Amino acid sequence: MTEIQIAQSVKPKHIRDVAETLGISEAQLQYYGNDKAKLPLQLIDEHKIKESHLILVTAITPTPPGEGKTTTSIGLVDALNLLDKKATVVLREPSLGPVFGIKGGAAGGGWSQVIPMVDINLHFTGDFHAIEKANNLLSALIENNIQSKSRNLGIDPRTVIWKRCMDMNDRGLRNIIAALGGKAGGVPRETGFNITAASEIMAILCMASDLEDLKERCGNIYVADTWEGKPVYAKDLNAEGAMAVVLKDAIKPNLVQTLEGNPAIIHGGPFANIAQGTNSIVATKMGMSLSDYTITEAGFGSDLGAEKFLNIKCRAAGISPKAIVVVATIRALKYHGGKSLKEITQEDVPALIKGLPNLDGHIASLKSFGIPIVVSINAFSSDTQAEIQIIEDHCELLGIPVALSYGWEKGGEGCLDLAEKVLVAVQSCAQKFHSTYNLADSVQHKLKMICQTIYGADAVVLSDLAKTQLRKYEAMGYGQLPICMAKTEKSFSDDQKRLGRPEHFNIHIREFEIATGAGFIIPIAGNMLRMPGLPATPAAERITIDKDGVIEGLF
Repeated sequence: MTEIQIAQSVKPKHIRDVAETLGISEAQLQYYGNDKAKLPLQLIDEHKIKESHLILVTAITPTPPGEGKTTTSIGLVDALNLLDKKATVVLREPSLGPVFGIKGGAAGGGWSQVIPMVDINLHFTGDFHAIEKANNLLSALIENNIQSKSRNLGIDPRTVIWKRCMDMNDRGLRNIIAALGGKAGGVPRETGFNITAASEIMAILCMASDLEDLKERCGNIYVADTWEGKPVYAKDLNAEGAMAVVLKDAIKPNLVQTLEGNPAIIHGGPFANIAQGTNSIVATKMGMSLSDYTITEAGFGSDLGAEKFLNIKCRAAGISPKAIVVVATIRALKYHGGKSLKEITQEDVPALIKGLPNLDGHIASLKSFGIPIVVSINAFSSDTQAEIQIIEDHCELLGIPVALSYGWEKGGEGCLDLAEKVLVAVQSCAQKFHSTYNLADSVQHKLKMICQTIYGADAVVLSDLAKTQLRKYEAMGYGQLPICMAKTEKSFSDDQKRLGRPEHFNIHIREFEIATGAGFIIPIAGNMLRMPGLPATPAAERITIDKDGVIEGLF
């Protein structure tokens, strides 16, 4: 059965019944049909959050299709509920870029899915559209002010750093010329588009504590300089009020369910390779307010998603996980051991052993945070007993508990062993996480700590452009912001071809961007782009719909 066929074979609960398991009354729901609802921020309870158990799911360095963090997260929450634990999974919203690009849909897989899968993967409750419109509203206000004669702020068009966004992989929009068409069209200049997941508005939505904080953060967005070199912010354009109005519903987390009828909160969707890679603070706090156990995931490998989840999100929100699950697959470890993607389903113990240092690297970096770790082997039918035994023995030598996860095949029942090991880890957690750096540290020191402690790099090398930009941002007073690295997800290094656990390498920072509304500095390593392109054979080519409205290929 395909993912859609599995999802369609299960009759979902009415969303009010899912909400009832969390103690939410029907009057508190903002319905989007019978299977989706928005949750009011008033349900967040800081006192209950202190008693709740947060569990982070991350992964080793992934292969292009991913290693199953979302599937594992969903299987884990279903398993915990089978063990009579009140548990909720909190996830990010899928972007249409990956849905129509390489990965296809991102709502879990097999019998560990969130539903309605099609809606979640497409337009859902319109959050991405609202983010896109708020972003592009600010762009329109900037262009209008440059052209205005009555209330011109004196913006130097050459210095406008704010870009438009669109939720699609479209390489043709990375670099464009805007405002053509003569005097009435504005002042022509070079600009471009980011994918919506990389928009600062997405980052702001995921960092904001409430609607008022969202509005203030929107006003703090740095967009350009005047001809005299003074910074111009969105609040100088009186943009924050209208932007917040556009986002008034988008800031509310979305409630759906797993195939087994357990609660799932889905909200926000920043990528981890070019943004902070985790769902919103309000969504995670919502889950912790309503449940005893909250499972959440952070994008790509632990070097990106987990690092940012802890050093950016948890620091800002004042929360800390009590266990970290590292998802690994035998096929990915063989890939890091030198097998091609076409060959990773074939048994190859030597390649697997050669790839184990990648797992070791992620475990070593996660240990620096001081939170108990559990390894979850996301099982595939191609895995052999000999290969499974290699990983189990290796984790035993490391002193790290390991469990096989059969969430795709069996749902919650297939993740019971993982759930039991996670519960033991939670009970053993005796402290909050240790951050990788202090906010008072210099930007260069923060970079050094991330690159050496998390990536295993020797040093950080800044280009001349990056040095100039950093001096400017530090002079503006932003040197104490946290770091949000933009780096390839395919390697610990900034070279996507260096698989496994590379040694003796430097991280090269090409340039810096700054997100003054979201509240972090973005060093861009290597050739990272904030508007991806489609692959040679996009997933969109296999997605279709028949005369009865039945969709195929969306998985």
